[in-house]
Amino acid sequence: MPKSLKKSCTTQTSISSYFGGLSGGSASKTQPGINKNPAAHQPSKGKQKLSSDDDFGLPSKRTKLSHRGQEGEDMDCGTVPCQSTKETKVPSFRGAGGLCSSTLERLKAFTCAAEPGATDSGSHREEKETDADGNKVCNRGSTAWLSHDVKDQHNNNTRPQQKEEEQSDEDEEVKEKQGSVPKQGLSLTQFAKPGGGGGGRGAEQSPHSDASAPSRRSKSVFTPLEQQVIQLKQQHKDALLAVECGYKYRFFGEDAEIAAKELNIVCHLDHNFMTCSIPTHRLFVHVRRLVSHGHKVGVVKQTETSAIKASGANKNALFTRQLSALYTKSTLVGEDVNPVCSLGEVEEGSCDDVVSDPPDSYLLCISENWDKLGKQLTIGLVAVQPSTGDVLLDCFPDSLSRAELEGRILKVNPVEILVPSDLSDHTHRLLQSIASASVQADDRVRVEKRDSAQFEFASAMNTVTEFYCHTQDTGSRSLSSVASLESAVICCLGPLIQYLREFNLERVLLSDSSFRRLSCELEGMKLSATTLRNLEILTNQTDGGVKGSLLWVLDHTRTSFGRRLLRKWVSQPLTDPQSIRDRQDAVQEILESDSVTLSSIRSLLSHLPDLERGICSIYHKKCSTQEFYLITSSLSRLGLELQALLPAIQSQLSSLLLQTLLLDTPDLLCPAHNFLKVLNEKAAKSGDKTELFSDLSSFPVLQERRQQIQTVLNDIQDHRKDIRLALRAPTLDYTTVSGQEFLIEVKNSMSSVVPPDWVKISSTKAVSRYHSPFLVEQYRKLLQLREQLQLDCQREWTNFLHQFGEHYHTMKRAISHLATMDCLFSLAAVAKQGDYCRPEICENERQIVIRDGRHPAIDLLMGEHNQYVPNHTDLQGEGRRTMIVTGPNMGGKSSYIRQVALVCVMAQMGSYVPASEAQLGILDGIHTRMGASDNIYKGRSTFMEELTEASEIIARATERSLVILDELGRGTSTHDGIAIAYATLEYFIRDVKALTLFVTHYPPLCELERVYPQHVANYHMAFLLNEPDIATDTEDGEVQPEFITFLYQLTEGAAGRSYGLNVARLADIPDPILHTAARKARELESTVNARRKNKTLLFELWKITDKSSLMDWMQSNS
Repeated sequence: MPKSLKKSCTTQTSISSYFGGLSGGSASKTQPGINKNPAAHQPSKGKQKLSSDDDFGLPSKRTKLSHRGQEGEDMDCGTVPCQSTKETKVPSFRGAGGLCSSTLERLKAFTCAAEPGATDSGSHREEKETDADGNKVCNRGSTAWLSHDVKDQHNNNTRPQQKEEEQSDEDEEVKEKQGSVPKQGLSLTQFAKPGGGGGGRGAEQSPHSDASAPSRRSKSVFTPLEQQVIQLKQQHKDALLAVECGYKYRFFGEDAEIAAKELNIVCHLDHNFMTCSIPTHRLFVHVRRLVSHGHKVGVVKQTETSAIKASGANKNALFTRQLSALYTKSTLVGEDVNPVCSLGEVEEGSCDDVVSDPPDSYLLCISENWDKLGKQLTIGLVAVQPSTGDVLLDCFPDSLSRAELEGRILKVNPVEILVPSDLSDHTHRLLQSIASASVQADDRVRVEKRDSAQFEFASAMNTVTEFYCHTQDTGSRSLSSVASLESAVICCLGPLIQYLREFNLERVLLSDSSFRRLSCELEGMKLSATTLRNLEILTNQTDGGVKGSLLWVLDHTRTSFGRRLLRKWVSQPLTDPQSIRDRQDAVQEILESDSVTLSSIRSLLSHLPDLERGICSIYHKKCSTQEFYLITSSLSRLGLELQALLPAIQSQLSSLLLQTLLLDTPDLLCPAHNFLKVLNEKAAKSGDKTELFSDLSSFPVLQERRQQIQTVLNDIQDHRKDIRLALRAPTLDYTTVSGQEFLIEVKNSMSSVVPPDWVKISSTKAVSRYHSPFLVEQYRKLLQLREQLQLDCQREWTNFLHQFGEHYHTMKRAISHLATMDCLFSLAAVAKQGDYCRPEICENERQIVIRDGRHPAIDLLMGEHNQYVPNHTDLQGEGRRTMIVTGPNMGGKSSYIRQVALVCVMAQMGSYVPASEAQLGILDGIHTRMGASDNIYKGRSTFMEELTEASEIIARATERSLVILDELGRGTSTHDGIAIAYATLEYFIRDVKALTLFVTHYPPLCELERVYPQHVANYHMAFLLNEPDIATDTEDGEVQPEFITFLYQLTEGAAGRSYGLNVARLADIPDPILHTAARKARELESTVNARRKNKTLLFELWKITDKSSLMDWMQSNS
């Protein structure tokens, strides 16, 4: 809504269009950074104060001036100048006779003065648009990353307007003003939307123009803060920037719109940009919320302090600001996002609005390498958890289905994935399906695409070499060990180093002890992604939650780091018999021992903070004083308590694993005592770094600075003698009011004795407060020294954290011991639930023998009132190694085969199992194919998905594996399904020789028991059949379906039918449909039985060779 200034005899200008609704007292206030002409007038003291307010982001005193008068700089489309001008009449302001001349001079810079033909060489003119009422609308080009149309909030205010021609002398004056505006140092066209996008932001209708008064709009003007924000945004285009402005953090432009939407806060127009703000003390809450929704958030902080800046050469310049931290889902490390709530606050729920950390927050990097000659795809994988320091490596071949990659992603459970920009379609579809698996936005995996050049081997190797050559940390990984890694792993490590450098978290990749292989043949049982999902090991299949899963059954841990370790145990059971027995011995001793020592140790693990993440935060030097004190005090307390229990541990505990874990830990925690002694508890808890160190003997810089401050304070105190003499007040002392120190308070009745060179600071009706010239100078010096002390303390604090970081590896090992103890206590708590036994591990036997086995999750969910029906299992590698399970639908077949697999997983974890007795061999893997579902992202039908899973099992199963196939071949026609199921099962029986559980509804498969009687046995889930009365059926012509009572008991022999109509009745299928289905089933069954009978008769007849046999056959079948 460009308006021209009205030239009146008194040179007063209407500003009702700028200050709609403001009172006279506020109308004269101006906002800094708006096209000032220094030559016209010198800014007053009050205006300098306003400038600092703007720097600190204080609320705007007025709406945006000449918002519509900014000239667009869109490079994509030609524009024509907006020539309509509008003059307004002077409104009356209460309490103000008019505007001062300096305000008028400043406002003239925002007019659309007429200057036909004058253009800016670097800019395009704007197009005129006409709205529905025929009014001309000027769209200004987007000056930043603003994208949506937002109306000026003052557009609806009715303003008295009057058309009037401008005088030529004013035009010349405005031209001079516009010529004095400095050009912006940044090219804003890269923020502009194509075709003038964003021009609707703040657009207003222009009133009817006077054609006789053409005008040129002034160049768009940015405040110094906005210029600073634009520069920062150019450097970090992919992040939402929270800019520190005094007591709050502000978002600008599109960042503000996104933040307002995600945080449910108000977004409004301020000067040139949309903006919203959050309080400083709530930064951690809002940053976590934004990060949980998949955004990258940058925190921009002021890097200058007021007192030091006031004494510098740039005292009139804007406060410098720099990006201090970046945060994503995997990089939430730092005091901005990790506030330490006391344990009481956590229990009371005062931190409920804080988005909690996920159990694991891995950052996963994936690279692909296609071998054209061998036609083999090799995938490299590096996963790092910056918050705990864990690093996982892996390199493996994979097929088009990406089954191996999917299994590893499910085990790692990353919250963020780094991939090259040229990622293959198959992998891209897999990641899409994983990222969209959760219906909640804050649970979705964040996928970050990086330049594919970073993933090339040469570039990645250069990055890795440079990174590991210049490190001097103790315990860091050597370059030779890194160079020996596979090329696919190097291609992941390079981009990962570059990415973590943006967050200052790359140190986590230096530790040699943190690196471990994700999949090692000697480390654990193979559980594919399909197996983890089908057996519900980590999450249930109903809603994706933990309840109902095996992890839910086993998790009785008391610490966060113990919970993370238990998840690793569950997803990767052991294959080393001795390691399994060591865990079993420890669990048995905890279970059976009456020692008070173990109870004391378990109570020590209660109410602990997350020590693992805490020491990693210290290692990254991103730790607050509160968090440091909480972590070190907890570590010190644990060390002292365990040290006191050492004699009892040595004498009372017999388990070798328990002794190893507990005897080493106190020595590993010793360094925490020394660091804790240096700290002042009160200052550490309050975050006061100036008083943080109780003993300054090791900090000479702080000692010197304290002495300087004390010298100034002594001089100020000595100055009281001169003040008392001057005022003739022997008992006068300094006072402090509203943060102002060393004030000389004098009654107004005695103001005549105050020296004329004293500076009045404040006053009331009764007293006035002054600073003498000496106090002014000394107080300024004192403030500078105090701010310098804060900077020195921050430097010493960082060095202090670095010194603690040298003990990071020993502390991490101690916390790992405590996590192992927590997991062992958890397994012992599971064993106490009742009817659990210690399984016998048979190292050289291929067998699964379970007596009265139960499903651990279903048994717990049903409780004591609904007893789970136990079942036996007997599989022998050299004997009957295959069980074909048939029976009615809903009879419990799938639950039975799952319980067998889960018992094996629990046993190889070192846990007790829900059975009365168990003898188990060591399995190298469990492979499952269960359920029916398509995969839209991968473009697979239900049957294709079924056969793909079967193909993966055929390729990977060995004779030491457990194979579970549930209803293979049901997704196609009966004959094809039977043929595929028969051939697959026979292959496992004859060639693979794996322990196999095969569930089917195809009766022909049961014939394999006759073909392989030594290796195959038929079983079915027992039931009671209530046959319908045939007479009743024939009376009304309707056939009644049979009624089944499930017994859930595994019984030898094959079931003849599946009794699907019984399940249909349970599912409340309407009776007419059931009757029709029962009649049709009886007809089909009669037809099939007749065919079988005829076939049998023909076969018997074909074998008859003489007349007597023929007569006997005819007589028997007559």
